[in-house]
Amino acid sequence: MYRTLFLALARSETIKRLLLAFPLTRRVVKHFVAGSSWDDALEVTETLLDKGLKATVDYLGFEIRSPEQADAVVQQYIEFLDQIHDNGWESDVEVSVKLTSLGLLLRGGEELARTNAARIAAKAAEVGTTLTLDMEDLGTTAKAIHIVKSLRKDYPNLGCLLQTNLKRTESDCRSLDTPKSRIRLSKGAYKPPTQASYSEKHDVDLSFVRCMKVLMEGEGLPLIATHDAIMIDIAQELAAHNNRGLKDFEFQMLYGVRTMEQGRLADLGHTVRVYVPFGDNWYSYFIRRLAERPANFFFFIRGLLTR
Repeated sequence: MYRTLFLALARSETIKRLLLAFPLTRRVVKHFVAGSSWDDALEVTETLLDKGLKATVDYLGFEIRSPEQADAVVQQYIEFLDQIHDNGWESDVEVSVKLTSLGLLLRGGEELARTNAARIAAKAAEVGTTLTLDMEDLGTTAKAIHIVKSLRKDYPNLGCLLQTNLKRTESDCRSLDTPKSRIRLSKGAYKPPTQASYSEKHDVDLSFVRCMKVLMEGEGLPLIATHDAIMIDIAQELAAHNNRGLKDFEFQMLYGVRTMEQGRLADLGHTVRVYVPFGDNWYSYFIRRLAERPANFFFFIRGLLTR
């Protein structure tokens, strides 16, 4: 019920306007979002790198309504990648992008998004880093996976996100696990239709474990995106069982969530990559973070009250 409520709020324009109008909201949101500008993201990223962590940077742009707007997003990512290279961060910082921000929902959107993602992937390869494609709601999943498979012919280390609340994901893990592949596995931040998904937390967790098993036994690099202590322990056990060293898989966590655990795992020698979102269109991302964990919501309320 809690999660359903907040995911509904993510689609509410009324609640969005109220939060945007509240002066203190943005200050508390900065716990989860680096800021509105690339300079904000650079500052946060540098802090993470100083702590021995890695980062994946994602631009939270506004809804794309034309091919020209999608092209502008591509140009921004190309500039971001140039700055990553100029800072010498290419071995530690990659970029993530949502295919809807590259035009996926426009007329002829699948080919447009594929072309635009290819431009970013080519630039990432040129500077020596990688690109990960984020999955969104179920309505775009099949097209996104088709794009991933197409682009991996030229960019075999292209990353993609898979969400274990979907019943199809275990099969997708098998079909997308190839040499050099990178699969970011999460429980899912979107609410899919009941017939296509697992609705109970226990079932989502079991799906997560089954998918981890597929990836740990596979040929690619598993990117385990979780804050769940039990899943973290199971990931380490599966890695050891499959003779994977500490650098043969990654833990990935969200900026502002379980920061002490991020440091603990990095101190143990694990690769820990932090997802760093930035941009003015932070509302939907922020509400999904509140939906994931009651602790995030209480942090938000406490922050507003204390400020």
